Amino acid sequence: MKTVRYAYALTGALLLGGTAASVMLQRPAIAQQAQNEPGSISAAAPRGAPMSFADMVARLQPAVVNISTDQKVTVQQPANPFAGTPFGDLFGQFGGGGGRGGAPVTREAQSLGSGFIISPDGYIVTNNHVVAAGMRGAVVTSIRVTLPDRKEYVAKLVGRDAASDLAVLKISAPGPLPYVRWGDSAHARVGDWVIAIGNPFGLGGTVTAGIISAVHRVTGQGGANDRFIQTDASINQGNSGGPMFDMNGNVIGINSQIFSQSGGNIGIGFAIPAEEARPIVDTLMKGGTVKRGYLGVGIQPVTDDIAAALGLPKNAGEIIGRVEPGGPAAKAGLRAGDVVTKVNGTAVTPDTTLSYMIANVEPGATARLDIIRDGKPTTANVTVATRPSEDQLAATTGSSDDFSADDDDDQSGQQQAAPANAIGLTVQPLTATIARQIGVDSTVQGVVISQVDQSSDAGQKLRRGDVISAINGTPVRSAADLARGVQAAKSAGRPQVLLMVVRGRNPGAFVPVKIK
Repeated sequence: MKTVRYAYALTGALLLGGTAASVMLQRPAIAQQAQNEPGSISAAAPRGAPMSFADMVARLQPAVVNISTDQKVTVQQPANPFAGTPFGDLFGQFGGGGGRGGAPVTREAQSLGSGFIISPDGYIVTNNHVVAAGMRGAVVTSIRVTLPDRKEYVAKLVGRDAASDLAVLKISAPGPLPYVRWGDSAHARVGDWVIAIGNPFGLGGTVTAGIISAVHRVTGQGGANDRFIQTDASINQGNSGGPMFDMNGNVIGINSQIFSQSGGNIGIGFAIPAEEARPIVDTLMKGGTVKRGYLGVGIQPVTDDIAAALGLPKNAGEIIGRVEPGGPAAKAGLRAGDVVTKVNGTAVTPDTTLSYMIANVEPGATARLDIIRDGKPTTANVTVATRPSEDQLAATTGSSDDFSADDDDDQSGQQQAAPANAIGLTVQPLTATIARQIGVDSTVQGVVISQVDQSSDAGQKLRRGDVISAINGTPVRSAADLARGVQAAKSAGRPQVLLMVVRGRNPGAFVPVKIK
């Protein structure tokens, strides 16, 4: 999934002949009709589809603006490759003559996006990533807004919310400015016409039209705002922050992302729904901060493989992979391996995720969770905390997964049991020495994989040096523990086992593995 700014970087009809029709006449009459029965569907909107969007666009375009930023980026110069040679002075500009890298230099950069005016006194809505620094070491020095009449103003950043990718700007311009109103995205339907206006590739005032391809689209980013309107209206770099209009000329979305393998538009764009954006914009305009609920857990969806390993129905909840020490979930007694199926009576599904529901719980309120633990249903009441910033959350998660176990590791402690090989793995106890070699934290306990059968399912998912700390919720400290877990799953008629796997200093994750 890419933000639009970095764009460079989904009927047929069956015709029946006379013979088939004569057979059908002999069948009992039924009330049910085909969904596309002739005469039951009109291609036109209830009011009639417009022959042209021109009149509507002419009224809307004056309120859509171009937004650009000036940035200064500090970069480290490369080391002088000629340092210490007769050419060192001649080519000193490569790194100031030093072998460890030259002095940092500051360069200028720019970003480009769109926005729209929501009040006659100059409040403007856009995406946060349009006005944020584009790379590490960059600082935004100014934000400029250019109106369709080419008048340019320096904008003040009123507020921003990185989690929802929204920002509010303010410009001071003479006279009342043209502006647009919010619409009702809650009643938007798949198939409705929409129009996007923005500045793709710096081409100001570009209009594209399409239909709503999906509503409430979940992209997998998690959080309180992982709900988008999907459209096939062309959206490209520079469209970020621009409005999506319905046929009444009201803003029902803010164009923000595209799905693309090439970096360009392929007909899958995403807009933040107005019903999600408007309360956040109102809060930012008042100088407030958006607060969201926080549970303090790492979660994974219950995939078909995980469901099979645990003997659960498909798409039934989400599984907790880790619990942050001292967090709300830890205080409520939640454990890794718990499967959360409901939050305050609402089912956890791929479209209504645990992350989405908890983020929308008021911090300080109590959330009642229905969970499955060790195959048995239970409940937990959690006092929801305030979600930390995105930077703080990123700092609490792991590091690189580049690690390996040395070929000449001491194998004297290696254990191997035939039942464990039913999943294609050979393991050995995790000692302090091995933990240092493979880069896992000293607090991790389990067995380390020393060999993997590449023809097994495990061979496609795991590798030498991975640590298995549990199987189907039962701790693993030896090859015998792993073998017993495999045998227990086979005895229960389950085709898979669920392993808790730690790789390097990354958080542990559940990995379903098929039994051979």
